[in-house]
Amino acid sequence: MSRFVAKSIVIGVISLWMIVSASASNAEDTVVFENAEFNHQCFKCHGQKTYHYFNEASGKVVKERMNPYFVMDSIEFYQSNHKSFMCTDCHSSDYENFPHNGELRMEQKFNCMDCHGGDDTYAQYQFERIEEEFQASVHSTKHSDEFTCWMCHNPHSYKINARNNDNINDVIVYDNNICLSCHANLDKYQLISDLTNPNVLVTHEWLPNQALHFSKVRCIECHTEIDKEMLIAHKVQVKEKAVRRCVECHSQNSLLMATLYKFETAEKRNKLGFFNATILSDHYIIGANRNYYLNVASLIIFGFVLLGITIHAIIRIMTK
Repeated sequence: MSRFVAKSIVIGVISLWMIVSASASNAEDTVVFENAEFNHQCFKCHGQKTYHYFNEASGKVVKERMNPYFVMDSIEFYQSNHKSFMCTDCHSSDYENFPHNGELRMEQKFNCMDCHGGDDTYAQYQFERIEEEFQASVHSTKHSDEFTCWMCHNPHSYKINARNNDNINDVIVYDNNICLSCHANLDKYQLISDLTNPNVLVTHEWLPNQALHFSKVRCIECHTEIDKEMLIAHKVQVKEKAVRRCVECHSQNSLLMATLYKFETAEKRNKLGFFNATILSDHYIIGANRNYYLNVASLIIFGFVLLGITIHAIIRIMTK
């Protein structure tokens, strides 16, 4: 009987521990976002492809299709850098009333500098310098006020990428998709230009192994002016100034070390004899990843070959 009681107690303790552990795990998995309850009032419509409202004139509930340009992905929003915001932090509080006043569509939109400019909290991100580079870029000089931060960085989904992401391939895909959102999208491109959107595959026909370059290098590596003080360059240059010389990347002093791999520069430049060892964690780039020891060995072998030829020539001359 005592054994039965002892076993029952042990089983009870184990069961209780499992229940408590499961509850704690579920509590950890449950993430409560600040202002989510308030924002839900907006996402009820703007997070769906359709919305409902009561039409007082007809006395009926009407179902309408939401303008696709006004649909926001709530999952992307709560993964973004602005996830703690209320919608009305950026939009007029008058949007809390439905139906919305049509004049609200004309409200002046904020830009990055309205919040981040001159704020020491965000000094590490160098917003002021980014603004300077952007104003000097072809995006600004050719399109003026029509081209804003939001053309590239969606305020509802933008999140820091290169600074926090250790996966180079993810960084490349994320950043290149920003460029392609205009340069591979005729509808968006025509919002700022009356010109025909050039086909990036055609304009880059000169590039050897085009598909490989597109998947392993970002557009901004070749199309921006490198600033050693900036993690991400924003001064996009005219196409005539784009990098075209292979040696710019495929060399010991590869520009990729000052751009794509800049956030990993804490790693030693020379590891196991390889120059630009940081790159080796993802790719081997001809010219950029030469090995110091192999170079020395090659020179020694070449020297012995020359020495052998010289000795052979001297012996031939002496034995004539």
